[in-house]
Amino acid sequence: MDKPMSYLQKHPSITRDRVAKFLADGQWKDVNIHASLYEARASGSPAIELEMWSAPGQDRPTFEHAVKQEFAPIQVGHMFGPSWSTHWVRMKVQIPAEMEGKHVRLLFDPSCEALVWSDRGEPLQGITGDGGDNYHVDYTVTKKAKRDEHVRVLYLEVGCNGMFGNGGGLIGPPQEDRTFRLSTADLVVYNDNAWALYYDMEILAAMAKNLQDSPRGWQALVAANDIINEFSVGDQKSIKSALNISAKFFAAQGGQGNHQVYAIGNCHIDTAWLWPYDETKRKIARSWSTQLDYMERYPEYRFAASQAQQFEWLRTLYPSLFKRIQEKAKTGQFIPIGGTWIEMDCNIPSGESLARQFLLGQRFYKQHFGQTCDVFWLPDTFGYSSQLPQIVRLAGAKYFFTQKLSWNNINKFPHTTFQWAGLDGSSVLTHMAPANTYTAQVTVSDLINSVKQHKDVAYSNESLYLYGNGDGGGGPLEAMIERLDRIKDVDGLPRIKHAHPNEFYEHVEKTARDLVTWKGELYFELHRGTYTSQARTKQYNRQAELLLRDVEMLSVVAQSVAHGFAYPAAELDRVWKLVCLNQFHDVIPGSSIEMVYRDSDKIYEDVVNSGKALMESAMTSLFSHVAAESVSKATGVLFVNTTAWPRSDVVAVPGLQGPGVQQIRERDNAALVVAATVPGCGMSVADVTNGSADIEAVPVTAFKDSKGNVVLENIFVTAKISPRGHLVSLWDRREERELVPKGCAANVFRLHDDVPLFWDAWDIEIYNQEKYTELEGTNVRIVDEGPLLASVFVEVAISENSVLRQWISLGATTPRLDFDCSVDWHENRKCLKVAFAWDIYSDVATYETQFGIVQRPTHRNTTWDMAKFEVCGHKFADLSEHGYGVALLNDCKYGFSTLGNVMSMSLLRAPKAPDANCDMGHHSFRYAIYPHKGAFGEASVVREAYQFNVPLVQLPVDATSSADFSIMPFFTLSGDSSVVLDTVKAAEDNSSQVVVRMYEAYGGHARVKLSTKLRVTRAQLTNILEEHVEDAKLVVLGSKRSVDLAFKPFEVKTVKFQVKA
Repeated sequence: MDKPMSYLQKHPSITRDRVAKFLADGQWKDVNIHASLYEARASGSPAIELEMWSAPGQDRPTFEHAVKQEFAPIQVGHMFGPSWSTHWVRMKVQIPAEMEGKHVRLLFDPSCEALVWSDRGEPLQGITGDGGDNYHVDYTVTKKAKRDEHVRVLYLEVGCNGMFGNGGGLIGPPQEDRTFRLSTADLVVYNDNAWALYYDMEILAAMAKNLQDSPRGWQALVAANDIINEFSVGDQKSIKSALNISAKFFAAQGGQGNHQVYAIGNCHIDTAWLWPYDETKRKIARSWSTQLDYMERYPEYRFAASQAQQFEWLRTLYPSLFKRIQEKAKTGQFIPIGGTWIEMDCNIPSGESLARQFLLGQRFYKQHFGQTCDVFWLPDTFGYSSQLPQIVRLAGAKYFFTQKLSWNNINKFPHTTFQWAGLDGSSVLTHMAPANTYTAQVTVSDLINSVKQHKDVAYSNESLYLYGNGDGGGGPLEAMIERLDRIKDVDGLPRIKHAHPNEFYEHVEKTARDLVTWKGELYFELHRGTYTSQARTKQYNRQAELLLRDVEMLSVVAQSVAHGFAYPAAELDRVWKLVCLNQFHDVIPGSSIEMVYRDSDKIYEDVVNSGKALMESAMTSLFSHVAAESVSKATGVLFVNTTAWPRSDVVAVPGLQGPGVQQIRERDNAALVVAATVPGCGMSVADVTNGSADIEAVPVTAFKDSKGNVVLENIFVTAKISPRGHLVSLWDRREERELVPKGCAANVFRLHDDVPLFWDAWDIEIYNQEKYTELEGTNVRIVDEGPLLASVFVEVAISENSVLRQWISLGATTPRLDFDCSVDWHENRKCLKVAFAWDIYSDVATYETQFGIVQRPTHRNTTWDMAKFEVCGHKFADLSEHGYGVALLNDCKYGFSTLGNVMSMSLLRAPKAPDANCDMGHHSFRYAIYPHKGAFGEASVVREAYQFNVPLVQLPVDATSSADFSIMPFFTLSGDSSVVLDTVKAAEDNSSQVVVRMYEAYGGHARVKLSTKLRVTRAQLTNILEEHVEDAKLVVLGSKRSVDLAFKPFEVKTVKFQVKA
């Protein structure tokens, strides 16, 4: 009888469902392919015997410690817990005789994460249980079992957390009492042919689904249907016949003109997120050990891993595993990539921090892998600073990879492969994977999307494809590699191959034509709340960055002039690595769980304590011979200015006494002293012994006017604060100009509803701008009346649970109006902002970014303009028109908005996931208003913002012994004022060499002379890695050595001096 005809073309959806059921592990698994996947299985004693020891609390003990403990028997069904606890399982394995000659695997599913160890203490492979796409519970015990197998002993380190921590849902706060069931502990033998057929059918089913109505889609459906008709459970011949059907289908190759996909395995491991740093250290070992096993089994397989910090943890905690990775790096299979210490946030860190990320990362890769990285690898961060292309180039890299802009929630980014040009015009070849993910699963739909979603395919017919489970680690699975092998060149799909990312970029460079250029920042239209969440972390970061800046500069000077002082290179390296660690793209943005911030707070406390100790050491070495015995016995104050320009400030000195002290500040009883014209990178001494001494400033006053407003006035400005605590007038006395429009106010606190669509800690949504309450102050009173400082106190009831206290101050030496805030914050999904209305008209506002500025629209003309309703800035935001402007300065805030003439700054948020207590508690912060003649480019806003953030270093001294004492300035910068001296440090490889980093801050050409009193014998220009670029002409004039430097707009320059011992 003839074989019945298939009518599947008349019912394709039914046939596609038939194919899906053939592959499903569910209702039909006893009669479909799943019934044939295993040849043999053994469980229980004597095949497997289990014992366990549980570590106390949340300890994560070493292998050496764990194996010495007493183990007790357990069985399948045992519950591990609670959350974050660790349990060591000792497994005795006796392979049954019937598995002789077979490839034997262990299936161990603890429903959480685990690491397999040998009995010699070698980490072997990671385990991820509890099903899902991340499921990976098999470990090869032996590739060929012997007749008389001895009893093997394995250890399994079980960590009680899932791939994504212990939260309820994806981003919910951790559930502290979770338990995990040991559901499987079996020895199995795979039916290799059945598994091969399973992988073939996955591809056929996907092609039939995704290529519907195309010839290849129909052919795939026919082949899959024929295979099911051929297959018979338990019949090995039927499986081989079925494989012949699929082989015939896969033999049809695509054309050479097909799109080429370059595939690279990866397991993006968030250095902390829904789990703490200590768990990440174990995730690295689990993930990367698994990939090493795949490299042995699949010689063409390539795997890339970034973040030098993670390699360093592995080198320290798992040295044998690190050595195996080094060997695979030599073969090109394991690819260290990225060039940075961690995959950092690119919004909050300073320019110097970004430079240190590359300096630390590239040096690590060079030291341990013999080469630096060409690709800046950052698939998952929340926006990309406009100075990154220059920094990347200066760090020895030339390519950039990301994909995060595919998440934009208003505008779709228009390019895939393009040149990205930064502020100074430097460019890097940039690619954003058109599959729109870095955790692809090697699916037919992903490959189709790699062509369909490629926005520049007319210019470059190729793309990168990052596959493997990620965020929580894991990486590619065996099934992914098997699928990739089947579709590497199949008619109907793009071609795909294992490749090093460099191969992709180099080929694009050679073959692409007419690539477009995108100029400026890559603004991410999502996660705008990360400029504000976890305010304390951001404040710590700013404090640490600037503290280490001062420490490095003073240590360089101390080493040069103080006998016996040694530059603390090792300690500075240690604390800079800690600062860079906390700049990870889920830590400093504020999107991690609470226990991460407990850890990061401890890290910052370590950094700050170390920085203060190093500062004290340098100051003691420089000035111990003039230092007072105590502040109460001091007759003067020595001030050190670490900025490169002269400055005058009113400085608070706690505990200082003397007839020359003109004023005591009310709120803390600190003495106020005028530090008059302290030279740049220099020092001066204020004598407080003379009660009749000139105070070096025209007094400031405070009084109430007839309307009940408190008036603060100096020779520069007159500020009026209403009984509600609002700034209702700011009069520039020199320009005779009112800055607050009639009927409007500044310093107005607004409490916004802050309920995003999903990403709680991450997002401020555009509709949040529509709903807010304006807050009014009470208890407005004068607290300081001059002559050096005039202040008014304001109390603002935010709600029944939260209160803000503010001191508004005007000093005698500046037009700057300062606002010191103390907040007790206990809110639920609210955002506190402060708004300022100005009589200024401009289409753009100017914000500080790393090593420069970025201008953004103050209107909402287009959706691209509208999307920037909340933006990132650093030490200042400025609104200027021709001839005049006002800058909003801050000491730790990053979220800004300017609409029309109203500037606002985000102060605090109150999200509840993933940290249920985010920002709850006490906060102290400062901001200021700096009015200035001239537009932004004509004013000294950059310098004023530095001064607001970098206080004069003070030391109580004996004024008599220090009267004729001077050892500075050791550096001077003359010429165009737009160039900022940002960093002075010892060179990484030679502490007798001094590195000075500068940048042009305003966007124009500039010429400066950098001079030093150090005994310099040679000067050279270097890149960020401190590698020679070119010699600089050194001019010697008396005791000064100088170099003349020409800057392009926003250019960063690094000079290295060789100093004579």
